[in-house]
Amino acid sequence: MPIKSRIRTIPDHPQKGIMFRDITTLIKDPVGFRLVIDNLTQRYITDEIDFDVIIGIEARGFIIGGALSYTLGKGFIPIRKVGKLPAEVVSHEYELEYGTDTVEMHKDAIADGTKVLIVDDLLATGGTAMAAAALIEKLGGKVSEMAFVVNLPDVGGAKKLKESGYNFYCLTEFEGD
Repeated sequence: MPIKSRIRTIPDHPQKGIMFRDITTLIKDPVGFRLVIDNLTQRYITDEIDFDVIIGIEARGFIIGGALSYTLGKGFIPIRKVGKLPAEVVSHEYELEYGTDTVEMHKDAIADGTKVLIVDDLLATGGTAMAAAALIEKLGGKVSEMAFVVNLPDVGGAKKLKESGYNFYCLTEFEGD
């Protein structure tokens, strides 16, 4: 697939044993970036998946989510790492493939009942996506779907999302190490 072939793999980053799938090579390529946004736009331009706003997860989710918000005519809300947002926030700590992290969202970012599409670059353990969903649900929102450029099915995130009842969509996947 043209998208997959444009993604660079960096062994042992950020620690030994991790095969880091780097989408910066994909999005620096104008054809690759267009393929990502066009494919996601085609999926979400229909009324099949109902959502009010797009939420992107820092940092690469901002790039994909921002462009997708533009093509779909939807608002964009960032979920950021701890300490980056200036107003009152809601926080959630979660486990990564190689440690822990915390994400935050402004408390006034969504109203009760808001339906959201979560966008990020990669689905690995599912921790970041589950943390984003937890923030949205704490504020009374509903996750309509989650969209990722890359799925790493062997790491278990897709299984975790499915078992938790979340719908998700991935443009490509890397199996094995």
